[in-house]
Amino acid sequence: MKDLQEKAIEILNNNWKGNFSIPCANLYPFQWKWDSGFIAIGLAHFNMQNAEKEIETLLDAQWENGFIPHIVFHTENDSYFPGASFHRSDLHPLASKKYKSTGMTQPPVTGFVLEEMYKISKDKSQTLKYLETVIDKVYFNHEYFYNHRDPKNEGLVYIYHNWESGTDNSPIWDDIWATINPPNYTFERRDTTHVDASERPSKREYDHYLHIIEIAKEHNYSDKKIAELSPFLVQDPLFNAMLIKSNKSLIQLYQEIGGNADKIDQLKKWQAQSIKSFNEKLYDDELGAYIHYDLRNEKPLRYLSSSSFAPLFANIPSQERADKMVKVMLEKFGGQHQYLCASFDPDSDRFNPKKYWRGPVWINLNWMLFYGLKNYGYNAISERVKQDSIDLIAKNGFYEYFDSRKEMHTDGKAGYGGGDFSWSAALLLDMLNN
Repeated sequence: MKDLQEKAIEILNNNWKGNFSIPCANLYPFQWKWDSGFIAIGLAHFNMQNAEKEIETLLDAQWENGFIPHIVFHTENDSYFPGASFHRSDLHPLASKKYKSTGMTQPPVTGFVLEEMYKISKDKSQTLKYLETVIDKVYFNHEYFYNHRDPKNEGLVYIYHNWESGTDNSPIWDDIWATINPPNYTFERRDTTHVDASERPSKREYDHYLHIIEIAKEHNYSDKKIAELSPFLVQDPLFNAMLIKSNKSLIQLYQEIGGNADKIDQLKKWQAQSIKSFNEKLYDDELGAYIHYDLRNEKPLRYLSSSSFAPLFANIPSQERADKMVKVMLEKFGGQHQYLCASFDPDSDRFNPKKYWRGPVWINLNWMLFYGLKNYGYNAISERVKQDSIDLIAKNGFYEYFDSRKEMHTDGKAGYGGGDFSWSAALLLDMLNN
């Protein structure tokens, strides 16, 4: 294990760019929102100063309306498509003037990341002083979500692009793509020059991705117009669970800091409504887990994915529901020939264990499951998730994602996507230190 820890630290140091981290060299040369959060948790174990700087830099790119973009383009690097010149964040009147970015976001992990950093800290009073300088920006980000992304005041926020989900090309979106017919765009992809095309989304999927951005750009990234016109409008259980988890963390941290009664009250109100709606609207009793809801076409998307179990991390289900979810997870995703936890239902004909979010195992979702299962007393299964994660990395290296089929892990070539991947290193470090 010592070797793995040392290698993880080496990767995080190599991917550190002075005041932020990149997910990995070549493939992802900028700062990504949820990556940054997970990376900060790993950094906190051996370099709190860099962990703090990571979050500070991300929050420095916040827009004047509270929005935090999913990519902050710190350099003019042209090895990534679509880059800053395609996204045109400057079209929004309140976008950051200091940084170029995208006009979409990613799961709101920053709140619970701050609490994890505080838990890890060996100098709590010093970390609390730091938290006082950044926590209001994270609160402002939550305010943005509830004010601009919840058109029906349900306490559930929508995403308007699959990239906002973090689970970019999940088979769940196939149903939505079937309702849209985007133009056939001409563009030069850069991802497939670094990684085997069989592990990445297809050209036609990219047409859909670009089409949604073009609609948003046409309306200067106006949330009101996007809610009205975007063909992709989804209430995502992973995204909303992260928001709920982060609400809880902000409440805890504000209580530690003292004062802030108004913000705590507001967070508690959001929290009560969010959890209620989440349980009423996103739980599928027949499937025994949580699912996505297509807000544009007003219909549930009844598929099981690793996102279906993410609510365990945020303490959303009752114990009774959690018991049912764990049973479903073990039956469907946890067979003796499978590593936990595949990103999509292995029994589905859409399952592809090599292709990005269509089936591989991701360490960040496993990390959430590791803690989520512990929340509900499932210590042995939590330990299995941790051991599976260690095993995948020990056999293949610190890849972006991994084949979920055990028999593929014989020659060290079942790790896919980017290598020396920051959040795989960061979150393994955290699990090893737990």
